Order: sequence, then C-alpha cells, then structure tokens
Amino acid sequence: MAPPTDRTPLAERVEELLAGDGPLPIVAAGDPVLRRPAEPFDGQLEPALLARFVEALRDTMHAAPGVGLAAPQVGVGLRIAVVEDPATVPDEVRLARGRVPQPFRVLVNPSYAPVGGGRAAFFEGCLSVPGWQAVVARHAEVRLRGADEHGRALDEVVTGWPARIVQHETDHLDGTLYLDRAELRSLSSNTAMTERWTQPTPEAAAAALGFELP
Repeated sequence: MAPPTDRTPLAERVEELLAGDGPLPIVAAGDPVLRRPAEPFDGQLEPALLARFVEALRDTMHAAPGVGLAAPQVGVGLRIAVVEDPATVPDEVRLARGRVPQPFRVLVNPSYAPVGGGRAAFFEGCLSVPGWQAVVARHAEVRLRGADEHGRALDEVVTGWPARIVQHETDHLDGTLYLDRAELRSLSSNTAMTERWTQPTPEAAAAALGFELP
C-alpha cells in the first residue's frame, strides 16, 4: 500500500488500511500525523465503515497489547479513540493507582477538563513510543465530554487510572504525546522498568533518578 498523503480523503485512507490482514500498523513517534490536531468527526466515515474501523482499532489495541488507541496512531487524523482495560493487576497496584476494569468503549470527539486540583504521578507508556516509559503527573479526576460511536452524548466524571487513560488518548487527538508531559529524568527502558521500577508507585524511582513528584 502506498503511503497516504494529506490530500487522501479520510474514508479512502481507512478503506486502504482495512484492506490489509491482521492488526493495523501502529505509527511511531516522528510521524507528523501524531503531531497534528485530529479532525473532529462529523460523518467522514459512513456508519458501516466507522463500525469496521472501530473494530479494527479494538483488534489492534488488543494485539499490541494496550489499554487505549487513538485513530492518529494508525495514521488516521480523526478524533476517535478506543479504550478498554481488564485491569488484571495485583491488589496493591490496583489500590495505589486506582486501576479498575474498564469495558470497551469508543470516544468520539472527546475532551476533558480537570475536576479539583488533585494530581497523580505514575509511570506511563505509549504504543507509538515503544520500549520506553516515563512518569507523568496527570489530573486525578477529570470531566469527560464527547460522544460514542452511535452519537450518544458522553458527560461524566472519571477518576484514577481510567482518568489517566482518557487524558492520554485525548491528548493524542490534540497532537500531544505523553513525553510532552513527562518528567524526563524518569525516562526508563522497559528493561529498566522490569528490573528496577515495578513498585506500585514511583517514589523509589524519584529518589534514585532525582525528580520530584506532586
């Protein structure tokens, strides 16, 4: 498949992606599509094509594996993301991070705003920045607005790890990577994470690597 150009209609681009077999290719940092605000969705994909695209995003997220995937991460500049988190983690991690199971859902034209001044800092990774993780301080609670894939309005308050996922994926739709918000002294390879920083919170990493937590 030839690389898409900025002039390729979005529906045509999606059709080309879906013509392949298996999970969609994930775009890596350095591709301009990850640094441009995505186009608001207003029917560029007819319902059947949208449903196929959403299913492909879900399959790609599962295969990666990840707990969220935004359309720009597969080269499609539309404000659409999918999230799902089985939260199969130890109890101490679940309690420290507020990580609870999240069913599969589609976010269309999402936005978020902080609720209160609370912030939480944890290691975070990204499928478009493979092999690395870094600590990101994010709002502990946000108000999520947008719609689902059927056009039904979303307006809810999200806390804990689900709030982190919402912020991470919505940031993608604004052309922002998690590294833009990260404490760069915390940047760690996946190997270092496995060997050193598997604790439920990043306090030990902060002390050893020399960065502050909120």
